[in-house]
Amino acid sequence: MTPVEQRFVQHFGEMGSRWGINRTVGQIYALLYLAERPLNADEIAERLGFSRSNVSMGLKELESWSLVRLQHQAGDRKEYYSTPDDVWAIFRTLAAEKRKREVDPTLSMLREALLEPPGEAGAAHAMQRIRAMHELIELASRWFDDVQRLDSKTLMQLMRLGSRVQRLLEAKNRMTLVGGRRGGG
Repeated sequence: MTPVEQRFVQHFGEMGSRWGINRTVGQIYALLYLAERPLNADEIAERLGFSRSNVSMGLKELESWSLVRLQHQAGDRKEYYSTPDDVWAIFRTLAAEKRKREVDPTLSMLREALLEPPGEAGAAHAMQRIRAMHELIELASRWFDDVQRLDSKTLMQLMRLGSRVQRLLEAKNRMTLVGGRRGGG
């Protein structure tokens, strides 16, 4: 690996723990992402200096996250792994998996809590806070579903808009207010 490739792989290993995966898994993913062709577990172990068993466990973890593709090559019994070429596909997959593992269980717990009959007098405040949290996460989930359906080009345009979206909405609200006054007066 070149020095820049080594830094990239090392950094992904360090960041892995912050993203909910271990260092080994992060480094395996980074190596596969940079690779010009699919790699088998022996090649991954050799390039990263990991044991074959650590690589196998890391690949299973990446498969469970749907972040790698398993491929076979004619005349070779080994399994080869690669990542999607499209970074937006990687982003979508990672976001969907994080949602499935973290957001959906939280929404389920909040829904169950909201179905409970109010207990003590002080529980009303807690239920109000739980309802507010549920509404926020539910709204964010619906927005996430909408964003997931966007094609990569449109998603990139949306992300590049950044805070200009706020100005656009403010202008729309001013137009609505002016239009509402004209129509109502």
